[in-house]
Amino acid sequence: MKHVDEFRDRDAVMALASSLRRRSRTPARIMEFCGGHTVSVFRHGLRQLLPPAVTLVSGPGCPVCVTATGDLDRAMAFAGVPGAIVTTFGDLFKVPGSRGSLQEARGQGADIRMVYSTLDSLRIATENPARPVFFLGIGFETTTPTVAASLVTARDRGIDNYFVHSMHKLCPPILEAILSSGVVNLQGLICPGHVSAITGARAWEPVAERHGIPCVVAGFEPADILQAVDMLVSQVEEGVARVEIAYTRGVSREGNPTARRLVDEVFEPAAASWRGVGVVPGSGLRIREAFAAHDAERVFPVDPGPAEEPRGCRCGAVLLGTATPADCGLFRGVCTPETPVGPCMVSSEGSCAAWYRYGEGAP
Repeated sequence: MKHVDEFRDRDAVMALASSLRRRSRTPARIMEFCGGHTVSVFRHGLRQLLPPAVTLVSGPGCPVCVTATGDLDRAMAFAGVPGAIVTTFGDLFKVPGSRGSLQEARGQGADIRMVYSTLDSLRIATENPARPVFFLGIGFETTTPTVAASLVTARDRGIDNYFVHSMHKLCPPILEAILSSGVVNLQGLICPGHVSAITGARAWEPVAERHGIPCVVAGFEPADILQAVDMLVSQVEEGVARVEIAYTRGVSREGNPTARRLVDEVFEPAAASWRGVGVVPGSGLRIREAFAAHDAERVFPVDPGPAEEPRGCRCGAVLLGTATPADCGLFRGVCTPETPVGPCMVSSEGSCAAWYRYGEGAP
């Protein structure tokens, strides 16, 4: 954990913390949706700067963590296609599925490679024209445009051995599902900055209007997050619910229409399965018919077998904000970053990993 004196914006952080302590009277349970926010909150000890009336809870904003076991199993099954090369971002390597992880499959001889962008996967496909190359498409609105661009490039260049397994998720629908379920009681929402750079802050207006919950889009520096909390506390104390932006250097109300048009060209909304929540209509993205030749699920209808959840793992409840990592009997004993049981301990943005590294009793 960083001491406050180490902050580049120490004065701003302390001023915001002081403002919060003076003005906060009404109890407010605030969810930081994004895993990047959760890590920053713990790394910088921001909880310790908050007034007693304000409680921060983590949300489902880690794309690796919310990926359902069945989707991971399907990704593993693609590795068994003859001649297959599977490409993925690093966080997905160690996430356990029903029958092991991608890392374990690679140890047993499967050709699974870590990449840093879809361009790497396209290059691998062009260098291996006789082999099917699968890219495991995972992420929220932030990363989806790059995957859409790769599919357009593959079509236009005739790279016919490049396939995408779309596990992409959409943030507004899952928030709507969680809030409508009644399982989480919130008085404020810190909205994800990077997602909002694409969607625009307008994407959160239905949350504020339908559920009466104040929303503020935040960046990822300590002062960004405390500014968002300060703005949310102001709304709570005033008894209003609106969408505000505390990250104007990166987010506008309209977002990035060019990126959204590209995504709409390649993908269409579909039901998606979320860990801890289940199937949520319209919360995922599937590849449109025009790009079906590059859709891994259409071209290679593998059978991953029945999904099996890790026994005792409470990642689902942690993602919903109804439990903390410390409430899980596996946390810090059986489940550690070296021996993860669930995805919340694997991902660099997972709540369990953040609690383990920066929370109370951190090694």
